[in-house]
Amino acid sequence: MVRLGVYNAILHDRSLAEAIGVIAELGLEGIEVNSGGFLPPVHIPTIDDIVESATAAEDFLGTFEGTGVHLAGLNCNGNPLHPNPVIGEKHAADVVRSIKAAAALGEHRVVTMSGLPGGEAGATHPNWIVNAWNSAALDVLDYQWQIAAAFWKEVDAIARDHDVKVALELHPQNIVFNTRDVHRLVEMTGATNVGVELDASHLFWQQMDPVAVVRELGGLVFHSAAKDVRINPENARLYGVLDNGFRRLSPDEPRTNLGGDEWANEWPKDSAWDFVALGKGHPTEFWTEWMRALAEVDPDMAVNIEHEDTELGRIEGLEVAAGVLTSAYAAL
Repeated sequence: MVRLGVYNAILHDRSLAEAIGVIAELGLEGIEVNSGGFLPPVHIPTIDDIVESATAAEDFLGTFEGTGVHLAGLNCNGNPLHPNPVIGEKHAADVVRSIKAAAALGEHRVVTMSGLPGGEAGATHPNWIVNAWNSAALDVLDYQWQIAAAFWKEVDAIARDHDVKVALELHPQNIVFNTRDVHRLVEMTGATNVGVELDASHLFWQQMDPVAVVRELGGLVFHSAAKDVRINPENARLYGVLDNGFRRLSPDEPRTNLGGDEWANEWPKDSAWDFVALGKGHPTEFWTEWMRALAEVDPDMAVNIEHEDTELGRIEGLEVAAGVLTSAYAAL
């Protein structure tokens, strides 16, 4: 019942073999490997060869032999609809490449994001409409949905041809970030192979119920990410969960490139909410019920830890999350 693993981005500081070793020591069985988008394919540098060569695919899969850890999805989170072609076209190509690489590796899940276009023709930056109370905002959304529907209809056909399911993370600052959006995308595209990666963390801070979302979406949930959120009441009551108190990092500070000249900003010091390891926001009992709902959709659902808790080290955070996840699983 469900398969437990880790999304590998937090282990990009070591080799794939070393990352697999860490996961095996945690008592987990899967690794979701980043294959492009916002982050480079550190652990699958031969991805272009894998698409073209059965030998390259066999060589890559050989790394897993005898480890007790298997490939549990490819991940190319990015913005394939970005109006800047330096970013958007690359991320879109990464999605298609990841689908083809997954098929070559015998893997049937690719995780990404729906993306976000600009607000009008000629725009150079994405435009996220948070609250469309005025007619102009709905005009922007109509324009964006036409772009999104055309792209994902094409990708759905490619995924169907390769027997791959593309799982969209319901991530804010994307055109698809809640259940209503998922249904709208499927209705507009007739998609059969585009669905959802259920990451509970991005639902928590929107005041959504991840268990209810799983049951609402049912078979449209293809994949899942185990990450928690802690609401900080003193700050949340002052700033709300849409606070933008981020700080721009300078070029001489360590920072993560997101494509082109876009970079990740520093998280607010007095944040309304934070990403935390499992158990620091919601108890083990919640994660049991969440996995129960996922198993009702797919008994073989991949449940992969994503570690973004800045209060804990790379391995420490995985240990904490794995402890909670395995305890929750045992309670099933």
